[in-house]
Amino acid sequence: MAYWSKITYETNTYIIDLDTISAFSSELDNKRITFWLPNSSLPIILNPQGNHEAYKQILEYIKKTIDRNSKGSWIKIKYDRKEFAIDLSRISSFACEHNGRLISFCLPDSATNIILMREGNSDDYLKIQEYIKNTTGLSLP
Repeated sequence: MAYWSKITYETNTYIIDLDTISAFSSELDNKRITFWLPNSSLPIILNPQGNHEAYKQILEYIKKTIDRNSKGSWIKIKYDRKEFAIDLSRISSFACEHNGRLISFCLPDSATNIILMREGNSDDYLKIQEYIKNTTGLSLP
C-alpha cells in the first residue's frame, strides 16, 4: 500500500511514495530530516523553517511507521550524532570483522555507510545482530 506525499524542495515539487524510502536521518539539535529518493541517491533535506508542512508530514510518517512496524524491520539507531530510522529489510548485506567488534552496512539509495561498534553502540549493535539472526537464520561473529 503506497503512502504518497507531495513535497516542494529547492526548485522542484516531488510526489513521493514514502513507503519506498528505506531510511530517514534526523538531527534533533538543528531539527533537520534527511531522506534519499529511491533509485537516485538524491537527498531531500527538510527543516521546519524552510518547509514546515513537509517537515511535519515526514516526522508524522516516521513516527507512524516506527510505531506500527508490522514487519518488525524498522529500527531506530543513534549514529554519528544523528538518529536514523532504517528499514532493515531493504539492506542487502551486512559485514562484520572477524573479531565481531564492528558491524557495517550501507543505506540503500545513499552513500551512507553505518558502522556500529559493539562497545560504543552496544544496544544498536545487538538490535542488528538479532535482526540478522531472526531474518536469515545466520549469525555474524
